[in-house]
Amino acid sequence: MAPPPCLNCTSPYVYQVQNLLICPECGYEWDPAQLAEEELITAKDANGTELNAGDKVTLAKDLKVKGSSMVMKIGTKAQIRSIKDSKDHELDCKVDGVGEMMITAKFVKKA
Repeated sequence: MAPPPCLNCTSPYVYQVQNLLICPECGYEWDPAQLAEEELITAKDANGTELNAGDKVTLAKDLKVKGSSMVMKIGTKAQIRSIKDSKDHELDCKVDGVGEMMITAKFVKKA
């Protein structure tokens, strides 16, 4: 059985060392057992649609980036890497043109 693609860069060249999966292209390491536990956590977007890890979303409103003068515009696309059990920023996303960022679920819509 082939390992899943990298969660960070979606590279297909992932290999396993003991219980960790490792991506040779970006160096990202993760434990699939912990990932299975994290998948149980869900969040809902601005329309009430359930979000899961791997979903593609768009921003539902302009968001200021904390500690920066940058503003992410409405409609900016992102991919959810994981969902955290947090009060503020539930979604660990890779945002187009910005990079990795934590976002509150109520400010996105499922694409």
